[in-house]
Amino acid sequence: QVQVVESGGGLVQAGGSLRLSCVASKGCPAMNWYRQAPGKQREWVAHIGHDLDRNYASAVKGRFTISRDSSMNTVYLQMNSLKSEDTAVYYCNCELDQMGYWGPGTQVTVSS
Repeated sequence: QVQVVESGGGLVQAGGSLRLSCVASKGCPAMNWYRQAPGKQREWVAHIGHDLDRNYASAVKGRFTISRDSSMNTVYLQMNSLKSEDTAVYYCNCELDQMGYWGPGTQVTVSS
């Protein structure tokens, strides 16, 4: 079992920035960020692999940056130029041994 905890969410004005953090209880070869807006399905946001390969959803590419530290159990999501449509609960996902482990999420609210 892997415990995952996100932090760093909050209220920010449109155009502002936030940095989300996620800590897992074990090293994760790959980690992802997802988000779920009210009334919508959860959607994938960004991925980082063990070799630091990165992928982004088109909606956030160029504005969000995913990174991780050398311990392989912490991942960050730097979010710049935030828009009202970025408002959602953001979830971290740890991929380990063909399983996915989720945190409880952190709320991001962008006011226009």
